[in-house]
Amino acid sequence: MFTFSDIPMFFVNFFLILPLVTLIHEAGHVLTARLFGGKIKFCIGTGETLFNIGSLEVKKKYFMEGWCQYDSLTYNKTWAHISIYLAGSGFNLFVILLLNYLITTQFLPATLFFYQFAYFSIYFIFFSLFPYRNDEGKPSDGMAVYDVLRYGKAKDPID
Repeated sequence: MFTFSDIPMFFVNFFLILPLVTLIHEAGHVLTARLFGGKIKFCIGTGETLFNIGSLEVKKKYFMEGWCQYDSLTYNKTWAHISIYLAGSGFNLFVILLLNYLITTQFLPATLFFYQFAYFSIYFIFFSLFPYRNDEGKPSDGMAVYDVLRYGKAKDPID
């Protein structure tokens, strides 16, 4: 049951954990695309731009969504594009497993923060890999993988 005592953790989840999960997810796409020689632009949030740091753009509603665009891959192969689309969820899963290892070795304490982080990461992985298009027609990572397998890779599906 949700009570008034849960409100502070709600704000921690919404304004800290969820954006952190999104940043880790997008970092997976960015690092993998760079590994294949791509030029990167990525964003955390929606709305007006607050600031830019290199190729990262942080928007006013930083706690909502994120995206990564890439082009000019050195290795422009189907498997490279699939790897890039799956890398976000892969990074989320890696961080969950790393945190669990650090908790089981008692390097980190077993706190609600880490539990919530793992919960939101699993949620993020599921909806990222579930194949669908949003209201603007932009694909999830799962749909982007499907599109690459079915139609080949001509351009970034976010364009």
